[in-house]
Formats: sequence, structure tokens, C-alpha cells
Amino acid sequence: MIHFRRVSYWYPESQEPVLRDVSLDIEEGEFVLVIGPSGSGKSTLLRCINGMIPHFYGGTFAGTVRVAGLDPVELGPKGMAHLVGFVLQDPEAQFVVDTVEDELAFAMENQGLSITLMRKRIEEVLDQLSIAHLRHRRISSLSGGEKQHVAIASVLTLQPKVLVLDEPTSQLDPQAAEEVLTVLQKLNEDLGLTILLSEHRLERVAQYADRILWVPAPGQPPALGAPAEILAQVDLTPPLITLAKVLKWQPLPLTIKQARPFARRAGLVREPSLQDEETLLRRRPANSAPQDSLAVDMRDVWYTYPGTDQPALRGIHLQVAEGEFVALMGRNGSGKSTLLKHLIGLLQPQRGQVLVAGHDTRRHSVEELARWVGYVPQNPGALLFQDTLRQELEFTLRNHGLAPRDDSALIRALGLEPHLERYPRDLSVGERQRAALAAILVVEPQVILLDEPTRGLDYPQKRSLAGFLKGQKAQGRTIIMSTHDVELVAECADRVVILGEGEVIVDGPARKVMTSSMIFSSQVNKLLRDDRFLTVEDVLAGMPPAEVTP
Repeated sequence: MIHFRRVSYWYPESQEPVLRDVSLDIEEGEFVLVIGPSGSGKSTLLRCINGMIPHFYGGTFAGTVRVAGLDPVELGPKGMAHLVGFVLQDPEAQFVVDTVEDELAFAMENQGLSITLMRKRIEEVLDQLSIAHLRHRRISSLSGGEKQHVAIASVLTLQPKVLVLDEPTSQLDPQAAEEVLTVLQKLNEDLGLTILLSEHRLERVAQYADRILWVPAPGQPPALGAPAEILAQVDLTPPLITLAKVLKWQPLPLTIKQARPFARRAGLVREPSLQDEETLLRRRPANSAPQDSLAVDMRDVWYTYPGTDQPALRGIHLQVAEGEFVALMGRNGSGKSTLLKHLIGLLQPQRGQVLVAGHDTRRHSVEELARWVGYVPQNPGALLFQDTLRQELEFTLRNHGLAPRDDSALIRALGLEPHLERYPRDLSVGERQRAALAAILVVEPQVILLDEPTRGLDYPQKRSLAGFLKGQKAQGRTIIMSTHDVELVAECADRVVILGEGEVIVDGPARKVMTSSMIFSSQVNKLLRDDRFLTVEDVLAGMPPAEVTP
């Protein structure tokens, strides 16, 4: 189905190729998972399949690509649209019209299909993806998971033979991600679609793949093989597989089901009782810290977005002590981002009060609150507008009336030394995330707010970010992080607050809350169901050294 021969590609003004002499073949009906470090060239390789490269990006292209015998370089994205459906990393970036049904019709209208045929295909796709109830909804009102379903549906209306998805679960909660991946598996099995999917969170998707395509670095040859074969050779592995490799479990398990017998034989599995679960779920008592040591104090906060009748926040009571690391979790649309926006003053409570670092957010502008609070939104590019990253940091300092300072330790901790003189918007998603973090942390705020900080980050970058954030906490800073990344929460957070429909559902120590949850739980914790073990490091720390392979 897909044929690469000696494909090389240079972006405009780049001296080195991102792809160099890439040759590979993907069979019809395969489900291929594309993995590799951030910036290694995964997205570049995928964009060659429908002609986005070189047509949208320019640069220099060499070699041969064929998809079902057609040449994407010759035909371009429009000529390949009937054959290759492409779902971008951010689904909102490909939406054109306001409602779901109109969005599904848009691509077919551009292909000149008849109204009768368009209606037939829309009905089929709505049923295939079980989204008929969304037909008349405005796209702006959909949750992240619903938008991802609609993005997939919009390309399926052209009945492609190949479906390409670039990090389709990066913005989704665990349940929504599972729903999207189940849909993709069904399309692969029932319709025989060839699927290529790029993803960093391998714990979500490795078990679905027929083969894995490993892209190690720009200009280096990729490797294509069976999942267990590739994952046994690379360092970018999810916690379950990392643990299995250290403990020499063979054959390498890819799922909790496959790993459970190994864990039982190692004496690691403990079966929780109903009494354990009720104890774990018991609500955390009110914060007993003195009022003058609270970093955040939210009192009966209500907020409803204009044009809606359902409150996004419903009577939120939340206290966070100075130096605490709190993770906000919950399904897409549960109110996490809305809560964070109240803490930086982007939104004001319609009822109740919000105090941050002792300051009432109603009495201060966002610019004033930014002296005490650093906020990195889901889209880090919204914070980046200077010509170079170095200028971003200098601008932030000037804007706060601060003298230039030595920021080398911050830059080094975030791995940004090679990018100081680069245009920030040319960076990869993960690099922009770290650049935005540097831009707000350079002023050393007391409270750090992060909204989905691991989007676009590979495993080593997440470990680096986790170490950096723990270092910030050790310096006494308060961190409140909204995230779907349960592995980062397991590694960093002291406390987990789970929101549901704008209310605090559960609030307690991370180990207790995660162990009691089947959805918001780390891979290691799902395997062992023991609040002593959230991470691979927790397990290895409790084992005799002789049983652990470096």
C-alpha cells in the first residue's frame, strides 16, 4: 500500500535532511504505530504520504513515494484526498465550518460529489463512529474526544484506503483516548483500512499495532518491525514495558493482561478489597494549613460560560498550601482549564472568591497577577511572539520591570540550549511547550499553573520535565497542573483533585486516589493495585538488588 524508496527531505533553509534515504514498505490493512523522540521526523514522514510534503512546506524532496500506486509528490494533497485521510495533531486546526454535519460534507463538496451520495456517506460515517447524536452540534461546543471523532469522520467521508493520524490522543483524557483508539481498531479490522498513527504515549496504543516504525532521529534510518521486537531495542518505552525489560520478563508483555502472570510469579500483585477502595475514596479533610500559608484559596466558586446554561464550575472549594504539587484530573470538559484560568485572572468567578498568594483575583489585572503566578496554557504558542527564544525571556523580564539575570540553569534544565536563537514558532510542539515554560519561569513566580504540559513530549523529555518540576517544588514553589498524563502525575504529584462536571469529586493524596481509580491510574498501579507502587522506581526500590537488571 505504501512504498518509500530512498526518500530524503530538507526543510527550507535547512542544511541537514530530516529524512535521509528512507526505504520501507507498509502492507494493505496494516496498523502501524510510528514512534520516536520529539523532533525526530515522525510528522515529516507522515506528511509525505499525502503530499503535504513538499507541497505545503516547500524545501527539497528526493526519492520515490507511492501510495496504492499513486505519486503524492505529483498529485499533492488534493489529488490524494480520496485515498489518504489525514488527521492533524490538533483537530481544531482542520475544521472549516461551524456544525458537525456541515464539516462532514465539506470535503465531499470540494470533490464535487452529488447531494444524494453525500447524504448516504454522512449517514454511514455517523453510524460507523457512533456520533449520530452530534450531527447538529456546533463544533466549538464539543469535548476533546468528540472533536477527535469528528475529525476522523470528516476524512472517512471520502472513503480513503489509508488513514494517517498525528498524535490523535495527545489532548484526550484516558477514557476518551480509549474510545478513539477502539474506533480506529474497528476501522482497521472491519473495513481493512491501512492506519499509520504517531504517538508518544505508547502505554495507550502499543497493543493495537501490527508493527512499529521507529524513527530514531533526524537523518537516521528508521526501523520497522513487530512491536515486541522494536520495543525491546529502544529506550522510549512505557512504564509496563520498562519494568518488564528490567525484570527480564519474556516474551515481552505489551498489556496488563500479558504482564499480570509475571507479576504474580514475582509476588508483586496484591488484591484490593472493597473496604480498601472505600477507605481510599474517602474525601480528603479540609486543608488545615493556616490561611496565611495558602497559595490558593477558592471559596464556593461558580462560573458559566456565556451562551451556555450548564455551569463549568459548580461551587468549587479548593485550598492549596504553599509548596504543594496538585494535579487536576478529570474527563475532557470537566472544568480543569476553567479552574486554572480563574487562578490567573483570565476568568472571574460569578459567585464566590478566588485568592492566589493572598491576592483577590477580582482586584488585580492579569498582568499584576503574573508577578506571583506563572501560567502555561494548552497552546504554548499563545505565549510566544518574539523573533528568538532569548528575546522571549528578555521581554518577560522587561515586562515585569526586572533586570537581566542568569537564566542558564533554567535553559539547561529544560534542554533549550540549542534553541535560544531560533524562532519559537518554528520549534516542535514539545519544544514550544518547554520554551513557554521557560518564558514564564524566568521571573520565578510563586505559583506555577500548567495546562497539559506533556503534550508533544517524549518519555525522556517527560522525565526531564518531572525532575525540573520536582526541583521547583523543592524550592518552595506551588505547582497546580491540569493533565491527562497519569504517568507524570504518578511521578510528581503530592495530591490529586478529580473534577467531574465542574465539581470536585475526589480530593486526596496521589497514591490513594490513583490506586482507587480504574481510569486515572498509572500502568504500574493498574498492574499491581497497590498504593505503594505508582512508578517503575517504586517497584524497583522494594525489590532485592539481585532481581533487578540495570
